[in-house]
Amino acid sequence: MTDNLSLARELVAKGLNTGAEQIEVYVTKGQELTVKVANGQVETLKNAEEQGVGIRVFVANRLGYAYSSDLSSTALETALTKAIFNAKKTAEDSFNILPRLSDVYPELDLYDPEIAKVSVEEKIKMALLMEDSARGYDPRVKIIESCTYQDVHYQIAIVNSKGIEKTNEGSYCGMYAFVVAEEGSEAQTGFDLQFELKIKDLNPVKIGKEAANKAVRSLGAKHVETQKATVVLDPYVATNFLGVLASAFSAENVQKGKSFFAGKMNTIVCSPLVEIIDDGALVGKVVSSPFDGEGVAMQRTILVKEGILTGLLHNSYTANKGGTASTGNAIRSYKGTPEVGATNLYIEAGQVSKEVLLSEVRQGFYITEVMGMHTANPISGDFSVGASGLLIENGKLTKAFRGAAIAGNLIGLLKQVDCVADDLTFFIGSGSPTIRIANMTISGS
Repeated sequence: MTDNLSLARELVAKGLNTGAEQIEVYVTKGQELTVKVANGQVETLKNAEEQGVGIRVFVANRLGYAYSSDLSSTALETALTKAIFNAKKTAEDSFNILPRLSDVYPELDLYDPEIAKVSVEEKIKMALLMEDSARGYDPRVKIIESCTYQDVHYQIAIVNSKGIEKTNEGSYCGMYAFVVAEEGSEAQTGFDLQFELKIKDLNPVKIGKEAANKAVRSLGAKHVETQKATVVLDPYVATNFLGVLASAFSAENVQKGKSFFAGKMNTIVCSPLVEIIDDGALVGKVVSSPFDGEGVAMQRTILVKEGILTGLLHNSYTANKGGTASTGNAIRSYKGTPEVGATNLYIEAGQVSKEVLLSEVRQGFYITEVMGMHTANPISGDFSVGASGLLIENGKLTKAFRGAAIAGNLIGLLKQVDCVADDLTFFIGSGSPTIRIANMTISGS
């Protein structure tokens, strides 16, 4: 990483000598391995490498940007020249700013050397073991659409003219399975995934069995009648809703009036049982980092406390515009300027077990899958999605149902939460426990 840092320092110095008033250089290098198996054979084995440099400059509060995947001196000098040229052609914006060095940066263990030490052959065996576990779970598991192993190793360096000089090296690995169970003419799918910082923490047997279990338990699913009932969201489904909330929490979207949280700061937006947090420095999570895409220290930001909207996600630009401090939520690749994005966004765990949460439901619906979440409106919060899962009868999960739909508004949905379980589960960068909605219309056929 020393070479990356030296390269960035050199470009910053050159930029200041050739017309840039402020300059930032972002260098990234990464390697990715993907192994996909099916029917006992390797279908795909891909090794990919990517590197690049992004150069952001300000001239008279005007932003210029250029990037290059060619790290030769000639290519980088050309990119620097283009960035400065671009800055002279864009509109002036007084909120354009580069951050200074943060006081404290979190110390995180993000690199596992064992990932590189494990051979490709062993990683293939792990993927095959996941497939065998899925297929052996139940004879009705007929098709393995894919069983995939993946790992990533990355290096990042960022230097700016305000004194930031930071480097970070990390790695992570993961596995996921998609399977199909068949019975008669009916077919149902199931999947599971796990991503970890440490390769020793991966459990291919558990992933395969859980994917198979989800497919098998959906066989025989029946349609339901339209009704109002208690609805319980599986953690994975709840994180689907968090994906829409992530956009709404962006200060950029709030400032532009493109968020349903616009004008709602310090007002009630959820049930008092709901606390929503973004924490880019959360220990043990694959998207954690000591600093964001601008070199600002990652931090824990409480967005919703006891149902009240208390915070938003900021990068340096939106913070300057809003008269506040960056929350360390600048996300980027070398191909673009920093935008605002969530890191580890999650609903905080409650105080009761999932079993207790379910035991209090005489009749309701446990939703394990939603379809069409991409159609949810991030500006209004309105959504209408297909839903399937399991019936809840006298506190127990029983028969499968499918072909249902739920619709409403996200704020309305969150205000109806009447119980939050203690089983906080993360799916890469989003996490949620099981949550219960007191009363909701579920549309059937």
